[in-house]
Amino acid sequence: MTSRSPETTARTSPEARAVARTQTLLEGRDGIGTVRRTTLPGGLRVVTETLPTVRSATFGIWAHVGSRDETPSLNGATHYLEHLLFKGTKKRSALDISAAIDAVGGEMNAFTAKEFTCYYARVLDNDLPLAIDVVCDMLTGSLIRQEDVDAERGVILEEIAMTEDDPGDCVHDLFAHTMLGDTPLGRPVLGTVDTINALTADRIRRFHKRHYDPTHLVVAAAGNVDHHQVVRQVRAAFEKAGALGSPGAEPVAPRAGRRAVRAAGKVELLHRRTEQAHVILGMPGLARTDERRWALSVLNTALGGGMSSRLFQEVREKRGLAYSVYSYTSGFADCGLFGVYAGCRPSQVHDVLKICHEELDRVARGGLPEEEIGRAIGQLSGSTVLGVEDTGALMHRIGKSELCWGEQMSVDDMLARIAAVTPDDVREVAREVLGQRPSLSVIGPLKDKQADRLHEVVS
Repeated sequence: MTSRSPETTARTSPEARAVARTQTLLEGRDGIGTVRRTTLPGGLRVVTETLPTVRSATFGIWAHVGSRDETPSLNGATHYLEHLLFKGTKKRSALDISAAIDAVGGEMNAFTAKEFTCYYARVLDNDLPLAIDVVCDMLTGSLIRQEDVDAERGVILEEIAMTEDDPGDCVHDLFAHTMLGDTPLGRPVLGTVDTINALTADRIRRFHKRHYDPTHLVVAAAGNVDHHQVVRQVRAAFEKAGALGSPGAEPVAPRAGRRAVRAAGKVELLHRRTEQAHVILGMPGLARTDERRWALSVLNTALGGGMSSRLFQEVREKRGLAYSVYSYTSGFADCGLFGVYAGCRPSQVHDVLKICHEELDRVARGGLPEEEIGRAIGQLSGSTVLGVEDTGALMHRIGKSELCWGEQMSVDDMLARIAAVTPDDVREVAREVLGQRPSLSVIGPLKDKQADRLHEVVS
């Protein structure tokens, strides 16, 4: 997991700190899968993974800012800013940005999460210089004009409305609020109608300036790429924009801290006239840096990660009570969540929740048999490999790893960590996580008597 094979070793003098530092983080085989990192003098990091057997490349820039960095009045600003960086720069209009990538058959997009934001483009390898120029231009030269803020406001309000019209999506925001309350992690990434209507171009520009300096950014590229060429092109783009930062500045460290999620026995019900009731039964999980996360991933896979999982078999296959039922984990820098989701007819809510609660309690008390653990390890190992079989997934892995952990782990290393999980590891994490008193979030047309009974589930 740790960095290896330094190609240039940084000294402590001011002159040395103004020199780019390059390291080989992972050695590939025959040049395939080699991961390198260069830290530029202003703190900008460039990480690449070389895959010379493909004809494509994905280029992305990760920003160390997410919705958890917002104050209550700024809720939604990170996502709003993501939209605005596509609206035009000093040298490109919004149409120019999209047309440049469309003209070479590429794909361009972005996403905002609670702890980071990513902008990326996937193109043919020959068109990588264009993708670098366009994405870097967006990050360093965006105008963020008031007229663009006003125009995009309607788009974001429609996105909020679209999410609220999808209760299967909205219930995850409700669960975050149930577990984390009115905190930055508990508030929605998109913001609310009130906060979006109150945001101005000036406030968003200040937010951009504070969180998008080079020390907060990681550039990641994967595919048929040459590391040193990517570094030169990125450096030239940032230099031309006057955005390389101060010589000697160091990258911000990955988020750290220890936040306790103490929600237990809470119930939140949002009445909606829907055909189904959407429920999440869950409890505090593990932070993404917790070494027990590998055992939790195996446990999660066995419980609700596929068609052979316990919850799928018990709720859907044996009883036909739900079409969609699964478990999942969310890990943040300092805390985590574990949840079980199901969508079912309102009349079946209590039966579904009773089965799910009983299964969680059974596993918390007795763990899982070796057969189920072995199947889960195999499923998780296969999905890990299949999940990084394209350049976009590779870019996502190395960019997020650099930003969130400050180090890289090869697929072989990940498979080894998964394979090393023992029944005792799973039993211990099941007892700690699943043994907690759960909380419950529900969206649907439940009648008063049904709603009153929800507290029985978490008592």
